[in-house]
Amino acid sequence: MADAVVLVSGGAAVTPFTDPERAARTGLAAGNTLTALRAHLLARGVSVFTAPARMGVGEVREDAGWQGFADVPVVLPAALTVNAVGEIDAAGTALAAFLRWLAEERGLTSVDLVGHSMGGLFSRAAIRELRAGGPTVSRLVTLGTPWDGSLLGDVLSDEISVADAHGDPATTQILEQSRAYAAENSQGAADQVSRHFLRRWNAAQEGVLDGVRVTAVAAGRFRSAERPRQLWPHDGLVSQQSARADEVPPAVLPNVSRRTFADDVHSIFFADAFDLPWERAITWDPEVFDVVDDAIGV
Repeated sequence: MADAVVLVSGGAAVTPFTDPERAARTGLAAGNTLTALRAHLLARGVSVFTAPARMGVGEVREDAGWQGFADVPVVLPAALTVNAVGEIDAAGTALAAFLRWLAEERGLTSVDLVGHSMGGLFSRAAIRELRAGGPTVSRLVTLGTPWDGSLLGDVLSDEISVADAHGDPATTQILEQSRAYAAENSQGAADQVSRHFLRRWNAAQEGVLDGVRVTAVAAGRFRSAERPRQLWPHDGLVSQQSARADEVPPAVLPNVSRRTFADDVHSIFFADAFDLPWERAITWDPEVFDVVDDAIGV
């Protein structure tokens, strides 16, 4: 097992820096993505940290939005904070800087990374940056990560359309709202989670994950149709095949285990929107936690 585990939230997430002793004192301690998983790992005796992230460049002091937090005891500089609505490589640079800082502050030589959604892409970009120096990463767990595209990105690039929902009400609603959501919340991230972009980006990452054991975890609650496979089944934001990295070449992903949770959705935001318990979100599901435990050797 590595010296520590670092949890990395995804696109449009707001997450405070937390360490094993300190977290946000009000609201969800580690934000609406990572709070439950952090609590689980702490209960298992894991030295766990969360990487700070926000919508835009800056520091993380609070999240005044849905299921947010406040009273953050440790606020890190903007240079160590992921812009969760920005470009993948820029986020990877900030995440790598955070991991180097964390290693120096805590005397760490190795970390395992667990990334949710775009957090898996940010983690991959950071692993690439760390080849120039920093803690080693030998394990990466991705939860609902768009390895090969997302509903949001693929709508923006005109690779899928509302017609591909085949009348499924939930999927129709998600696809119809994608362009407006991207226009309001993205500073480049949404454009970079299409299959069109990620297949080119993946091709440039050959060798980055050599020596890294990857566990790709997918959800697939929405499964009213079978085609196009680029869409169905999906978790509300990412298709099952994309989250499992089924079509990512071995030269890019040489050592991978794949797990699927067919009843889960992408996040508690989607669970709440479709009247599901939060435990049906991939980052709040106790059975997913067991997979994370196995992957990092707890």
